[in-house]
Amino acid sequence: MDLKEYIADIPDFPEPGVLFRDVTPLLADKDAYKEAIRLLVDFAKEKDVDVIAGPEARGFLFGCPVATELNCGFVPVRKPGKLPRKVVTKSYDLEYGSNEIQMHSDSIQPGQNVLIVDDLLATGGTVQATVSLIEQMGGNVVGIAFLIELEALKGRKLLTGYDVYSVLKY
Repeated sequence: MDLKEYIADIPDFPEPGVLFRDVTPLLADKDAYKEAIRLLVDFAKEKDVDVIAGPEARGFLFGCPVATELNCGFVPVRKPGKLPRKVVTKSYDLEYGSNEIQMHSDSIQPGQNVLIVDDLLATGGTVQATVSLIEQMGGNVVGIAFLIELEALKGRKLLTGYDVYSVLKY
């Protein structure tokens, strides 16, 4: 199955000059979605994963089914103000400005093997911040898996030393 057939290219979104890769057609097709999850799970099977961490929001859409298939837990990585208990926070730079992500301070236990799952690797800032939070809490990042990697943006360079897998590359 060619999963690229289920990714819609939206020119000039969210701003002129950007080609947005829309995963919602893949999510809407039961066979394509199932195949994408299968490929992510196949990568993860050899990793001895204790828990999946998924950045908001599309990381939830791919990370939760992977966690279910691996019979492990799922930890959400959220934007500020979304988690109700004590959190750890990591700031990171964007092309214009900065952003923050948060996780519950007790969501990763020291020594746990964590697989990060998200929909897209672009510049790598969000996932690099996620790695930092997991390691700050004592977790071991055993792999990082994406549905899509935008190779021209070179986000993989920020993840040197980690096992990075992408189902689709553009």
